[in-house]
Amino acid sequence: MMDKALEVLERRLSRQLAASLETCVRCGICADSCHYYLADPRPEHVPAYRAELLRRIYRRHHDPVGRLFPGLVRARELDDELAEELIKSAYGTCTMCRRCVLNCPMGVDNGLIVRTARGMLAALGRVPKGLQDTVDVHLESGNNMAVSEEDFVETLEWLEEQLQDEVDDPEARIPVNQAGARVLYTLNPREAKYYPLTILAAAKVFYAAGESWTLSTRAWDVTNYALFNGDDEAAREIAGWLAQEAAELGVEEVVMAECGHGFRAFRWEGENWLGRSYAAPVRGFVELVAEYIRTGRIKLDPAQNPEPVTYHDPCNQARNGGILEEPRYILKHAVADFREMHPHGRENFCCGGGGGMMAMGEFAEGRLAAGRVKAEQIRATGAKVVATSCHNCLDQITELSKHYDLGIKVLNLCEVVAEAIILPGDRQ
Repeated sequence: MMDKALEVLERRLSRQLAASLETCVRCGICADSCHYYLADPRPEHVPAYRAELLRRIYRRHHDPVGRLFPGLVRARELDDELAEELIKSAYGTCTMCRRCVLNCPMGVDNGLIVRTARGMLAALGRVPKGLQDTVDVHLESGNNMAVSEEDFVETLEWLEEQLQDEVDDPEARIPVNQAGARVLYTLNPREAKYYPLTILAAAKVFYAAGESWTLSTRAWDVTNYALFNGDDEAAREIAGWLAQEAAELGVEEVVMAECGHGFRAFRWEGENWLGRSYAAPVRGFVELVAEYIRTGRIKLDPAQNPEPVTYHDPCNQARNGGILEEPRYILKHAVADFREMHPHGRENFCCGGGGGMMAMGEFAEGRLAAGRVKAEQIRATGAKVVATSCHNCLDQITELSKHYDLGIKVLNLCEVVAEAIILPGDRQ
């Protein structure tokens, strides 16, 4: 049985992974980069410690000394006991935010190591149930919340009526399955199921910009939780649906809704999983909105958002995706009082909700405890509103607000922008 996990390790043993497994000098600098360690400074929360579990397996099979004298280099065979340790470490105490990577003097990519360990556990069928169920539901139904096509279309029809009332234009549309549209837009299923007004906010932005855009009823889910459970085969299948739909509709670009991991999974990882280039380029919604403002396609009135606002950088959009300046550019035009967290941007601390943590209830206590670092960051700004561009971040920070009595509102960036939009008919 363990052979399946070892096959995953062999298949993924790139030069980058091998270098990360070989070059750690155990300096401990990574400890102060990790929100888990800062919230609870135990050895098992040090990123290098987590990585050491996989290194022991690696040494047993790839280190000459580890093969002959495993005890000398602490090499170990993968067994049930070590697999249980890996589950607690790779899933339970790491969000794969990769902040430690930025601060490692040797460039060790602990995020890559942890996802490899998760891939090995996925091959053994040892993924925590909530996370695996999310991937399975996506593969079975086409989206991770099993929203039926009928319910999805009904929701969009209702929202189209709301949009027409909002912009006072009976011709306003939320287009569906339109071949030749310039933009194919994706959604997070929690929007369709629980937070449809977020879809309305994005539609209002598109309307104000006069954009040619469409949604798809066949491939519309921005998420790909296989990035989190480590299963490359599942990740490839999910990414392939959206890539195929974009090609068939003949759109000019795919725009990913505000979902940190969804953006990273499709924009930066998808072509690697598929082994081919996309037919259309990919951007995040935040990047497109910043362009709308810069080129004058939308106008904003910051007075409509008078409360002090701070911005939380989603790890997979900022540190792992390169979207850094755009959200700040947007907020400086959309709100009256913007306040930075410190640190922010690439160095921003993970909120604690990434890596699939929101789907794994067994680790909720540790997730909220580790989120204390983010809660303290938010409190220090004095902001009353936290804007972000990721649904997992939004859910986690909302929980942190209750848990740590922050007294804040948490909004997607599109909601902040929609509140400030000056509609074309109202412009002077």
